[in-house]
Amino acid sequence: MKPFVFLLLLSASPLFAQASDKNTPDVENLLPSQRAFLNLPEEERKEFAKHFGGAARYFQQKRIFETLESLHEAEKIFDQSAELQNLRGSCYVEMRAFDKATTAFGKALKINPKNTSIRFNVAEVLFVTKQWQKSLDTFTEILAEITKSNISLARIVEFKMLLCMTKLGFDDDVVILAEKYDYQDDSPYYYYAKAALSYNDGDLLKAEEWLARANRIFRDPNVIAPWQDTLVEFGYIKSFYGDDDSSEE
Repeated sequence: MKPFVFLLLLSASPLFAQASDKNTPDVENLLPSQRAFLNLPEEERKEFAKHFGGAARYFQQKRIFETLESLHEAEKIFDQSAELQNLRGSCYVEMRAFDKATTAFGKALKINPKNTSIRFNVAEVLFVTKQWQKSLDTFTEILAEITKSNISLARIVEFKMLLCMTKLGFDDDVVILAEKYDYQDDSPYYYYAKAALSYNDGDLLKAEEWLARANRIFRDPNVIAPWQDTLVEFGYIKSFYGDDDSSEE
């Protein structure tokens, strides 16, 4: 099955990966781990930046083992980076080693408990391992924190909530959420929600028609990919990779 990763809000050069000086604005508002990073000698901060930046580039190229190697080198210099653990967890997600991913994300959350990117990844692992109620609860919390300007993230979160509700038997809530946005929305939500309802009703032809409409309107594969991957992980459509571990619970 095609692996998923939503390494959201993770910059290739976050505070930890920058050779920042101690005159960083609002330094008093930084997390303890971020303060600790800024207290490192400049050369160590630069060396960390080199390894972490390399890891981020490797990850974008799907070179997972090289990513993990670079993260290991970075961790030798500084082991309190939530970003590092988040990226490591995302590597394990790509490998579908979900227990290891959960451990890494847990370490990241201990360092930065309020980071939306990390918590989204935690919810994703719960989603793909079919822990529907825990996934729904976590996505609901995340949705309340997303800014109004980040429509793409908010919509994919709501779509995942809709699918969780489907598995939990919250039929009335599913219908309400599916009709929350119309075709004028700036995301594929309307079409994918309709497709999900059709799949749930056993009308595969109608579902495929809704997906085809979405593809015609949102032609950028990067826009469609997270929505399509979500349906793959949920089990409504088959993986392009030939293996299918999306068995129902």
